[in-house]
Amino acid sequence: MTTAPATGGRASGAAAMRSWQRWLIERPIVPLVLLLALLVAALWTIQPDLRNATWAAGIVRFAVPLAILAACQTLTMLTGGIDLSVAAVASMAAYIMATQTPAQGPVVAILLALAATAAAGLVNGIGIGVFRVHPLIMTLGMSLVVLGLMTVYQLKMVTSGSVIADGVAWLGGGTSFGFFSNSLIIFVPLAALVLFSLRRVGFGRLLYAVGDNEIAARLAGVRVWQVLLTLYVISGLLAGVAGIVYAAVTRTASVALVERFLLPSVAAAVIGGTSIFGGRGGYSGTIVGALILTVLTSLLTVLQMPEPVRQILFGAIILAVAAAYTRITDES
Repeated sequence: MTTAPATGGRASGAAAMRSWQRWLIERPIVPLVLLLALLVAALWTIQPDLRNATWAAGIVRFAVPLAILAACQTLTMLTGGIDLSVAAVASMAAYIMATQTPAQGPVVAILLALAATAAAGLVNGIGIGVFRVHPLIMTLGMSLVVLGLMTVYQLKMVTSGSVIADGVAWLGGGTSFGFFSNSLIIFVPLAALVLFSLRRVGFGRLLYAVGDNEIAARLAGVRVWQVLLTLYVISGLLAGVAGIVYAAVTRTASVALVERFLLPSVAAAVIGGTSIFGGRGGYSGTIVGALILTVLTSLLTVLQMPEPVRQILFGAIILAVAAAYTRITDES
């Protein structure tokens, strides 16, 4: 007598679970915002002195270069790839900009830095799109090549010194009115362009198509190699912008300046809901993911946690969130 109601109850529960999973997949930013709010509340509870606009501006100032670097991971992961060269390329851009500023001026120095990052992205794109090298192998190898080249370049430029121009430092790392981070002048249009491109531009839709099913995209007439080549050039340029902004924030430059952001950039994209298998995700969640990691870093600093603990935590976050998203999407 009770079998039918029990079976119906289980079916209703399973349907409710599937509905919840679909809602979570379609709106990953909602739980992310709640998590961000909880982290901020925890930090303010532990350190009440941080409840001010200056702290908020500082969080945004350090989150912006991470969010730009994570854009590289988001875009490449949408195609089922990854870009492990972004930290080395970003460091290269910062160092070229700083060492060329004394002789060329900040504008020419920035253009030279971005040209170098575009060249690195082009090589990545040719290797991945044309010669079909796996993105992980290609970009990892590129990071080593860039590091080696910059080490040689550093030896040649040791007598020239490096300078972060005042205008660059103000735009990338300054604060106005006591609460407005000037880097938002760069980040807001850049983020809007990425979001618009993914949603309204054909190239953005091609990224999803390639990541969802590359063979089907190719059979539909998509020139996948051109999409990948363009993608990795864009990734190189975004990494260059991130490196220049971070150099402005820290007012320093070195050949390994941005290396510590590599793992967090992947974590921000994964936390934001971008699938490492391609075809699913977006940049809005990545932005919130970058804010979460920046606030988390601030919390760990307040708790006096060493850098190795932070790296372990970021790695654990990537594994846990990737496993959770995989389980949810497989069951939905």
